[in-house]
Amino acid sequence: MTQSLTEVLAYYDSWLAFNQRYQRVPGVQVAVSAEDAIAFSAAYGLADVENDVPLTEQHLFRIASHSKTFTATAVFQLVEQGRLRLDDKAGQHVTEIVGTPLGERTVRDLLAHAGGITRDSLQADWWQLAGRFPDREELLAVLRTESSAVLPENERFKYSNIGYGLLGLVVEAASGTPYNSYVQTAIVDKLGLSGLGPELDPARRNEYAAGYSALSYADERIPIDHVDTRALASATGFFGNARDLVTYFSAHLPGDDRLLTDKSKREMQHPLWQTANEDWPRYGLGVQIAKLGERHLFGHGGGYPGHITRSMVDGSARIAVSVLTNAIDGPAQQLAEGFFKLLDLAESKDRPGDATGLSRFTGRYANLWGVTDIVELGGRLYGIDPASTDPGAEPQTLEVEGDTLRVTGGSGYGSYGESYRFTFDADDRVETLRGSSGLLAHPIDRFTLPDRLTVQ
Repeated sequence: MTQSLTEVLAYYDSWLAFNQRYQRVPGVQVAVSAEDAIAFSAAYGLADVENDVPLTEQHLFRIASHSKTFTATAVFQLVEQGRLRLDDKAGQHVTEIVGTPLGERTVRDLLAHAGGITRDSLQADWWQLAGRFPDREELLAVLRTESSAVLPENERFKYSNIGYGLLGLVVEAASGTPYNSYVQTAIVDKLGLSGLGPELDPARRNEYAAGYSALSYADERIPIDHVDTRALASATGFFGNARDLVTYFSAHLPGDDRLLTDKSKREMQHPLWQTANEDWPRYGLGVQIAKLGERHLFGHGGGYPGHITRSMVDGSARIAVSVLTNAIDGPAQQLAEGFFKLLDLAESKDRPGDATGLSRFTGRYANLWGVTDIVELGGRLYGIDPASTDPGAEPQTLEVEGDTLRVTGGSGYGSYGESYRFTFDADDRVETLRGSSGLLAHPIDRFTLPDRLTVQ
């Protein structure tokens, strides 16, 4: 690994641990693949709050709409095998909907969410566990319902879980194999991954991280049971852990022919539709596409009752990041983006020739007003607010002057030109830090608040 990547991963670990606690997320599991190998894997918090079970790197999460990337991969495999064409109409394979509007939608329309199909049907309270997800016959009934064709095809991007449920039926018909069996054999087993699967596995129930409700409308979270997604597995059924998920996405990088040819991957990852979504403004064929800074990313997220997940891949840099959270308001997107923003900061300037002696200043420091991190990235020191939603936004650049750090960059609100003044113990460990605003701070592991703060 490059030195900058090593520095970023060291701080990313600390930043994730802070945010898991600061944002009161029950658990966060993260992995990073770089240079075609797992470069980082960690877990923070709890898999089961009620029973105080620590979250591990092996715990399984419901990764929900990540399933769409597996379904798209299966479709392209079948196209490469000559069993399917992207311009086939759905009714050619799912004969039960011949003569209906949705039977006329093409496989390409369905992959791109361009079929104008209802998102989840008129009654979809299975997302609140107020009923079971639809089985095959119930899905077919939705597909045959006239109101399920909401818009003409190719009028605009319109996300549809029902459309991907239909794609699951297409995969079954074209492969002659049940959807779950096909993707397990042709994708998961082909990569040798034991931490991925297309549907809830009752035999592994104790391996799943519990899911929890949001805090936005309640004083505490409630646990949410895992359920089978049945005929919508192709849209939202998959489970996984972060390590296996980044390994799976690494198989979608150029030059890797384990799952698909590069031609198929380029077609999947080609941006087709504007989505009017600020975070992921384009969609290809089964993958979301975005630009973060100068990086072109593809990937997908997932929202399952109790789990929010996000994977982001920089194909040019050959880096994949997956963040899995077990709360319905989990900040998976923010935490995944944070890695790339830190890496951009580390690579934003040429590495200086001499960066020795910087590590003695690094750490997390706290006082009444909050927390400041002194971080070494790209051979330089920065002052970063770990509670910021963007760790790369307006960092203070710091220059060493003896036992002080002079603020040489950042916002003018951040005491430009002033200094961080340190005291060190006999072992050269930081005892105190008087910040650029003149306030005393301590290493966070030695900082406590009194029961009441009064004038001294």
